Amino acid sequence: MNPVQILIVEDELLIAKGLARKLKLLGYTVVGIVSSGIAAIEKVAESNPDLVLMDIVIKGDMDGIETAAKIQEKYGTPVIYLTAYADDSTLERAESTGSYGYLLKPFKEREVHAAIRMALQRYKQEMQVKQSLNLLQDLEAEKTRLLSIASHDLKNPLTSIQMSTDLLAKYDSKLDEQKKLKHFQRIQSSINSMNQLLEDVLTLSKSSSGKLTFAPKLVNVVKFIQLLIDQLMVQVNDQHKLELRTSGDLDDPIMLDDKLLGHILANLLSNAIKYSPDGGVINFDVIRQENQIIFRIKDAGIGFPPEYIQKLFQAFERGSNVGNIKGTGLGLSIVKQAVDLHGGEITVDSELGQGTTFTVILPITEVS
Repeated sequence: MNPVQILIVEDELLIAKGLARKLKLLGYTVVGIVSSGIAAIEKVAESNPDLVLMDIVIKGDMDGIETAAKIQEKYGTPVIYLTAYADDSTLERAESTGSYGYLLKPFKEREVHAAIRMALQRYKQEMQVKQSLNLLQDLEAEKTRLLSIASHDLKNPLTSIQMSTDLLAKYDSKLDEQKKLKHFQRIQSSINSMNQLLEDVLTLSKSSSGKLTFAPKLVNVVKFIQLLIDQLMVQVNDQHKLELRTSGDLDDPIMLDDKLLGHILANLLSNAIKYSPDGGVINFDVIRQENQIIFRIKDAGIGFPPEYIQKLFQAFERGSNVGNIKGTGLGLSIVKQAVDLHGGEITVDSELGQGTTFTVILPITEVS
């Protein structure tokens, strides 16, 4: 553990040197001794001490209280005041700067040590509270943003469902079977979109609050993927063709987190379909190796702009070339977090207008 670094601000050199000796004997590091407010601010900027011992009466236009206020405002460094006496008005001024304590001259070693430890402990607790408040604010902002996006993006499928149900209710006897089927498919597709959006929002919320965990169990990968593909087929039109190819020993179940795996594959496959508006073949390769399993999904869609690749896995980010293709920018962020929780890796190869290939490599957890 690094020793605590302390700056002394004292215009009486003999007193300052005596205090410095006491601090060194107590195991502290003195980063400097200065005698004015301006010099103190400059030294704090230069050495970033853990604590400042500040005499109230110092050289220059600023006294110790004014100097401490500027240091606190700019750098947040805790300050303990040094004084030979303290009248009520001076104490009130000092307290208004958020003082971390006082030391009366002449200094006693035990009092110095106790005051420093108490000040640093108080500062540490304040920083922890501040971090917790910042985290809560970030979480609240994230929830507000998620709710806003969810509210906006739920309107489209709800509108589609309402229109189709209204048409079916009013014109049921006048619609042929083909048109009825089209409306039922539209309703089903809208329901799937809503379910996916709500699942993404819930997953991201769990991740933000630390509740998204890794819980592996035995999974029959081929059956799992086949069921997933069946659920996704409603999104596939006649222009799309999904080709599943497997390699390696996939007969025996593998230890994976099925929920996280579902997030990974569902999002990648849905994206492959969504961002291939003109259709084409979507290749889905599953390769079992000795201690890992590889999932490779390749489409012939619109691809990603080069500048988007670095922001690919950030929440709410979408490529500049998506046009009117609907989406929230949540899916790939969730995929990345699910892969990380598995201890795996994900790579992407994409070219504008030529398609995208995602490769996910997950280590296989040993059965205990």
